[in-house]
Amino acid sequence: MPKPRTPDGEKNLISKQLIELRKRQGYSQRDLAHQLQLKGYDIDKNVITRIETNQRYVTDMEIKAFSEVFSVSYDYLIDGDT
Repeated sequence: MPKPRTPDGEKNLISKQLIELRKRQGYSQRDLAHQLQLKGYDIDKNVITRIETNQRYVTDMEIKAFSEVFSVSYDYLIDGDT
């Protein structure tokens, strides 16, 4: 059974918001990975790259980690809603 994708064929819903938040914070992908690791999440630069380029699905734990680092809601990451 094929894995679900967005209507645009993307593998995740958070890539655009993740890129926007990372750049707004002034983080490189490596910087973001470091911030995540400081909070106890084992997410490296390659994972972030693959999420941002829609080459990878995102787990619920990763969404939780990104929301903690950027202090945003899950809704914002998924839908862009404030």
